[in-house]
Amino acid sequence: MDTADTGATAETSSAPARQGLVLGALIAVAAVANLGLAVANVALPSIGKHFDASQTELNLVAVGYSLGLAASVLYFGAVGDRYGRKLLLILGMILTVPADCLAAWAPSIDVLFAARVIGGLAAGMAYPTTLALITALWSGPARTKSIALWAAIGGGISALGPLCSGILLEHYWWGSVFLLTLPLAVIALVLALVLVPSHVNESTESVDHPGGVLSIVLVGALILGINFAAVPNKTTLVVSLFIVAGMGLVAFYIRQRRAANPLYDLDIAARPTFWVAGCAGLIVFGSLMGSMYIGQQFLQNVLGYSTVDAGLAILPAVFCMILVAPRSAKLIEAKGARFTLLFGYVFVLLGFLTMLLLWKENIAYWKVGLGYAFVGIGVGLAGTPASHSLTGSVPVRRVGMASGTADLQRDLGGAIMQSIFGALLTAGYAAAAGAAVAASGNNVNNQVQTELTKSFSSAADTASRYPTSVQDQIIAAAKTAFLQGDQWAYLAGIVAVVLGAALVFLMFPKRDEERRLLAVYQAKDAVPVPEKQPAGELDPVS
Repeated sequence: MDTADTGATAETSSAPARQGLVLGALIAVAAVANLGLAVANVALPSIGKHFDASQTELNLVAVGYSLGLAASVLYFGAVGDRYGRKLLLILGMILTVPADCLAAWAPSIDVLFAARVIGGLAAGMAYPTTLALITALWSGPARTKSIALWAAIGGGISALGPLCSGILLEHYWWGSVFLLTLPLAVIALVLALVLVPSHVNESTESVDHPGGVLSIVLVGALILGINFAAVPNKTTLVVSLFIVAGMGLVAFYIRQRRAANPLYDLDIAARPTFWVAGCAGLIVFGSLMGSMYIGQQFLQNVLGYSTVDAGLAILPAVFCMILVAPRSAKLIEAKGARFTLLFGYVFVLLGFLTMLLLWKENIAYWKVGLGYAFVGIGVGLAGTPASHSLTGSVPVRRVGMASGTADLQRDLGGAIMQSIFGALLTAGYAAAAGAAVAASGNNVNNQVQTELTKSFSSAADTASRYPTSVQDQIIAAAKTAFLQGDQWAYLAGIVAVVLGAALVFLMFPKRDEERRLLAVYQAKDAVPVPEKQPAGELDPVS
C-alpha cells in the first residue's frame, strides 16, 4: 500500500453534536434556495401570455434569480466568514419572504425580473453559508458524505420545483409558483435558529468590500451581456456590458493581488484541485439548469404537456440524482475526484445527445425520460466531487471562498448556460419563424411579423385572433421554429460538456496525486486551534 493510500485510510472524521438534525437544517435552507431557482421555468409560458413577453424577457425572468445569486455569493461568502455564517443564513431566509411576495404579485414583467434578482440576493446570503458550515463542522469522509447528501437532496428538490409549480398552475395564477418556498423558508428559519451552531472556525480578518463590489459588477454584467447578445438592435448594449465585465475582471484581479486580505485568494484559486473543479462544476450544474429551462418550454410548447405533466416528466432526473449522489462519495474515496467527474460527464453528454437526436414533435415519453435520466445521473455523479474538491483545497477559516465558488458552479453555471441556451433559442426561433413567414407568401405587416418571431407564446397569442385553419398553420410553424432553435441550444451543451471533460482529463490530478496535493495544502494552511471552543460543538465520529 502506498503512502497516499495509508494517509487516506488513517484519515479520521469529525461531526457536530446532533449531526443529523444540523445537516437537516442546512439542507432545508439550501432547499429554499434551490426551489427558488427552479420554480419559474414551468410558469414561463403562462408568464409570457400574461405579459405578452418576448423570449428575451422570459430569459431574463428565468435567469434573474441566478443573476442575483451568482453575482453576490463571493462577497456574501466572505462576509459570512467574518461576521457570522449563521447570521447571514438567517438574514437570507428573512429576505426571501418579501422577495417572493413581490414576484407573485408583480404588476409588470420588469418588476417580476427585479423581484427575482432580489430573491437571488437573499439566496446568495443563505445558500453559500450551508456548504461553508458543512465544511467547518465536518471533516474527513464524514464531510464527503455530508456534501454528497447536500448536493443530492438539494439537486433533487431543485428538480422537483417544476412539478410543484405545475400543480399550483393547474389551480391558481402564474404568481402562485413564487409562493411555493414561503412555508419551507419559515421552517428552515426556525431550524437554523435552534440547531445551527454560531461562530465555528470563522475569520477575524477584514472583508475586502471593494473586491466584493467588483465581483458583483463583473458577474452581473457578464450574465446580462450574454442574455441580450441575440436580441436585435441591442449591439451597443451588449458590447457595453461585455466591456464592463472585462474591465471589472481586470480591476478585480488587480484588487485581489494588492488587497491585504483579498476576497478571493488567487494563490489558492490557482491550485489545480480548486480551479479545475470550479470550471468543471460550472458546466455540470449549468447543464442541469439549461436542460430544465429549454426542456420545460419544449414539453409545453411542442408536445402540448400540461404544467403538471411537464413537472412530472423530469422526475427521472430527480430520482437519479438522489440515488447516485451518495454513491459518488464512495467512488471519490475509491477512485478519486477526477475519475468521478469524468464518469459524470459521460452521462451528461448522453443526455444532451438524447435531446438533440430524439426530442422531436409527437415523441413518446420514454425519450423525454431517458434524456432527463442521463442528465440526472451525470449531475449526481459529478456534483459531489466538484464541491468536495473546492472545500478540500482551502483553509477552513476561508471556506466562504470555496462555498462561494461552489455556489457559482450552480448559479453562474446555470445563469450562463440558461443565458446561452436562451440566446441561441431566441436567435434560432426568430430565424426559422422569419423564414417561415417569408416562405408562406402571405402579406404580413411588420407588427404581426414581430409578434410571430418574438417567441412561441407571442405567436400562439397572435394565432388566437385568427380562424382555426390559420391558427393551426401558425402554431405548426411556431413549433417547427422552436425545434430548430432548441437544436442550437443542445449543440452548445454538447460542445460545453466535451470541452469540460477535456479540461478535467488533462488538468485535474489523478487520485494519488490529488491526495498528495490536498495533504500539502492542509499542512500549509494549518492554523493554531483557538484557545476557547464552545463545548459540545465537535464530537469524533468513527
